[in-house]
Amino acid sequence: MAPHGRSESRARGIRLDWDIFRQLLPYVWAYRGRTAVALVFLFAAKVATVAVPWVLKEIVDTLEGGAQVELVVPVGLVLGYGALRLASSAFEELRDATFARMRYGIMRRISEQVLEHLHDLSLRFHLDRKTGAVTRDIGRGTRSLSNLLNYLLFRIVPTLVEIGLVAGVLVTLYDPWFAVVVLLTFVVYVGLTLGMTEWRIQYRIEMNEAESQANSRAIDGLLNYETVKYFGNEDFELERYHDDLETWQDAAVHSQTTLSFLNIVQRSVIACGVTVVMLMAARGVAAGEMSVGDLVAVNAYLLQVFMPLGFLGTVYSILKHAVSDMERMFDLLDETPEVQDLPEADQLQVDAGRVSFQGVSFRYEEAKPVLREVSFDVPAGRKVAIVGPSGAGKSTIARLLFRFYDVEQGCITIDGQDISQVTQQSLRQAIGVVPQDTVLFNDTIAFNIRYGHLEATDEEIRRAAKVADVHDFVQSLPDGYETVVGERGLKLSGGEKQRVAIARAVLKDPPVMIFDEATSSLDSESEQAILSALKDASEDHTTIAIAHRLSTITDADEILVLRDGHIVERGTHADLLETPGLYRRMWQLQQSEAADGDGRRLAWEEFDEESNSETDSDTGEN
Repeated sequence: MAPHGRSESRARGIRLDWDIFRQLLPYVWAYRGRTAVALVFLFAAKVATVAVPWVLKEIVDTLEGGAQVELVVPVGLVLGYGALRLASSAFEELRDATFARMRYGIMRRISEQVLEHLHDLSLRFHLDRKTGAVTRDIGRGTRSLSNLLNYLLFRIVPTLVEIGLVAGVLVTLYDPWFAVVVLLTFVVYVGLTLGMTEWRIQYRIEMNEAESQANSRAIDGLLNYETVKYFGNEDFELERYHDDLETWQDAAVHSQTTLSFLNIVQRSVIACGVTVVMLMAARGVAAGEMSVGDLVAVNAYLLQVFMPLGFLGTVYSILKHAVSDMERMFDLLDETPEVQDLPEADQLQVDAGRVSFQGVSFRYEEAKPVLREVSFDVPAGRKVAIVGPSGAGKSTIARLLFRFYDVEQGCITIDGQDISQVTQQSLRQAIGVVPQDTVLFNDTIAFNIRYGHLEATDEEIRRAAKVADVHDFVQSLPDGYETVVGERGLKLSGGEKQRVAIARAVLKDPPVMIFDEATSSLDSESEQAILSALKDASEDHTTIAIAHRLSTITDADEILVLRDGHIVERGTHADLLETPGLYRRMWQLQQSEAADGDGRRLAWEEFDEESNSETDSDTGEN
């Protein structure tokens, strides 16, 4: 999905600089008081700096004159010279100290805004994104923001102020042609720098893209460490990483060589300007129009102007690179959430917890319908199970109820309230879910369970763990509930992770519960223990159970058999067994496999193959 309003900029590979500055203005404006004080200190520092050559001229002229003067005169000038030097440095430090809160405050606010926006983006974006690339873009963007503020306000603005003051002094005290040459040198220097830097920026963009791609591949491979090992594809992962880094290396070399060429051009311009001014000054001294002190002062002014100007080229390159680095971060902010609250959206008010799907149709892609006019009710406090082959749309029903996507047709209501008309926060607060693929935070078991209710006490966490049949296991660990589970919970088995997820949902205690293959990673003994506990825990909850194993949903008040996005059968377990159809066929297959001890999963696979041979319709995503 192309970022909104950035397609042209992305196609060119160069983001409009003024667009980024425009987006930064509100953040800078929030610190306008500190910015004003910092600019006052900046101006005071530059006035002191520009006054230094004039004092130096007076010292030289006084000593060069050879007259018998009171000792206090040169000493006073020397002391004034030192005081101005000290004032210049002191005002610069005061400027930096005043600006620090603004600089880091803006970095903090933008980082928080980016993360908040990422949380607001819809599931489709997060399914398509690459975690490594996103984290890299955010980190590089915030660092570049710091560089942008630092160099823009501490290098470019001070240099421009100083050039203006020096030009004013040269026009006032000396031949105006001195100021003309200095300003002309500045204009030529800046023009060449801007033009060549615009040409060079393409290599920086290539570097960024290759670096993000390499970083994304590396993180993706590490997150899928076990899969890489299962298939022995370490060399393949390294080869992909190598190719990306090779592209990055080529772009980096081009970037550096063109930078060296730019530096040569810049130094040549400065050398020419300095030479012309010094020739003019030397001629003025020889003609008696200027004193030696004037020559020293002009030379000092040139050093003050051209030394920071020499660094200005590097600063401009850094700023251009910073703008390029910030492009991806601002592109993230430009992403529009697919699912948004209406301006007048109300809070969901749950009294009983009745869930209703009314003629719901949905597709992930235009050519792949997943649900076709699905309608069913889940009365308050009742349990409805949804079964069917892979790709039938079972998990899509849970995603739509959570409003990860908006329905294409029809509506979903809770206690008669259309979920598209209420806030997402209040909707999701009313629903608890145990997903099939349980992912845990790289933190303690207690933290992961408490995530369901952040204010829960330790005793409440233990009660939830007992309901999920995980308390005894946790107590057997050396660190108990303080055991760190590892990234994505990799230190726990699939069944242990699933039981932690069940405890988390139980602790949340919402009116509506969704169990999406909640026992798929458990052995038979643990499964029966948890099924009994879940039955007690969900007794006063409206429950939707998405199941693969039919033995786990025999107690459901109603069972819906989903196939190709349609509900093809519905009824209680007993009713469906008495009626020839898909459910009875699946039940018989699973019971047969269970009796043979070959595993119940195979029955569904056989059924899927049988189903696929009977229909040519595309079932979409699960």
